[in-house]
This record gives sequence, C-alpha cells and structure tokens, in this order.
Amino acid sequence: MKIALGCDHGGFELKETIKRQLEEAGYDCKDCGCFSTESCDYPVFGEAAARAVASGECEKGIVICTTGIGISIAANKVKGIRCAHCADTLEAQLCRQHNNANMLALGAGFTGPKLASEMVKIFLNTEFEGGRHARRVALMDGIEG
Repeated sequence: MKIALGCDHGGFELKETIKRQLEEAGYDCKDCGCFSTESCDYPVFGEAAARAVASGECEKGIVICTTGIGISIAANKVKGIRCAHCADTLEAQLCRQHNNANMLALGAGFTGPKLASEMVKIFLNTEFEGGRHARRVALMDGIEG
C-alpha cells in the first residue's frame, strides 16, 4: 500500500516519525512535504497529499499540522477526499468503519508519537463496514460540487 504524507513545519517531526514507522512496516510512502521545520503554509502540503490520494497514486494519506485542523480542511477541498481529523484511537477506527475516510489528519501539538503511531496502525488496518454507512458516504460524496 502506498501512503501519501503531508505536513507543515509544526508537523514535520511527527511526519518523519510516522514515515519511518510506515517504511519499517513495509509501506511505500510518497512524501509531499514539507521537508524542514522552517515556517511554511499547510494548505500547499495538505492539497498535495490529497491529490495523490484522489488520483489513485496513493491508497491513503496522512497529514499533520500543529492542530490537524487546518491541514484537514485543506485536504477536504480536494474532490474525492474524506479526511478525518482524529485525536484518539477510537476516532481513527470509526472514521474508517463508518466514514470510509481515506486520509487521517493529526495535530502534532496535541498528539504524541506513541499515540499517533497507534492511530496510524488502526487507521490503515481498519476496514470500511459498508452497509448503512455506504449510503451515508455516498450522500457525503454527492455534496461535492
């Protein structure tokens, strides 16, 4: 599975930690930046990661900024993206089971590396339940204009 990664300066260190974790687990990563802790604009990197997922180049994506909020909003502007900002493992599980989220957003200022690592594992290994949830995901996707 190929995973798109994107972050701003506030999420750089956590992105690097997650990238190492994913590569050690055998995932292929597309690093969409940023590449340092120098101040930068999160929408650029959230969009780049989201476009890699929306195009099918990557199966899922993970984006990180200080809060996780701004970069999730940026990613969700790309048609076909369902980016869920999660703060705990249950949200990481349910965003996949119920919402078929294809991207996970994390807030590096609030989520430490151990919790983030567990959330990423859960996000990548949880299947979409379908059923009644498929109807709701279809309704969400229909909102895109």
